[in-house]
Amino acid sequence: MPDTVSREVLPTPEVLRPWIAGIGSVSVGDEPTEPFVHLPEAATRVVVRTGEHGTRTTLVVGPRARASYDRGKRRVSCVELRLAPGTVRPLLGVPAVDLVGRAVRLDELPGPSARRLSDALRRLEPEEALAHLAEVLPEWLTAAADRSRTELVRAGVEAMSVRTGRTPAQVVDVARELAVSERQLRNLFAEGVGLSPKHYARVNRVRTVLDFAAACPWAELAAAIGYYDQSHMTTDFRTLMGVPPRSYFTGRLPDATPCQAIRRG
Repeated sequence: MPDTVSREVLPTPEVLRPWIAGIGSVSVGDEPTEPFVHLPEAATRVVVRTGEHGTRTTLVVGPRARASYDRGKRRVSCVELRLAPGTVRPLLGVPAVDLVGRAVRLDELPGPSARRLSDALRRLEPEEALAHLAEVLPEWLTAAADRSRTELVRAGVEAMSVRTGRTPAQVVDVARELAVSERQLRNLFAEGVGLSPKHYARVNRVRTVLDFAAACPWAELAAAIGYYDQSHMTTDFRTLMGVPPRSYFTGRLPDATPCQAIRRG
């Protein structure tokens, strides 16, 4: 049976890249038989969802601390804009931590930019919407953002991420490098990311395992991305994904549940 879920990465206009970390589309066909996997996600996403009858809804989906598995809905397509660290408050009017594990309607959030964005995304087709956002979004966000806090949170995220040749730094070392206290660093992550620095690093490493498990022996991968050993990696993976790596990669997934209803702000 052909895959009923299709995914595509869409190009992000250069002018939006300081604020939008990536754009993608997901479409579900007529007969979704496999569980739809929602991976752990450190980014908040603005989602334009088009239903079976063409109804368009604009949502904000907050960071996801752990994976979830649902049955999906037939004939649904979504375009997702992944917000870069530090974008949530100036765009949506709330700290990212207030959105963790939630899906809310974009136009119900307090930021004036959120309502204008919702209106544009509902009215315009994806290509037109991106062109419009490239014109207006940088101006909205530059006016609303605290540049110094944005730069600090992005430097913290970079330091807590898996990078080529470097494993994620320790929280105490990142705080020292940025000349802030550990408490200040946690507050920066709460506002600009939504997850604590430690949980952000856990999500980032598990996502790296998902990206590279097929290309690298697990023990080598565990060492390369900062785990103590393969057992440590397996434990972290099971905690965030609900099953150990071997089960996940052989398709032995947790039972799927119905899609959650939208949680209103």
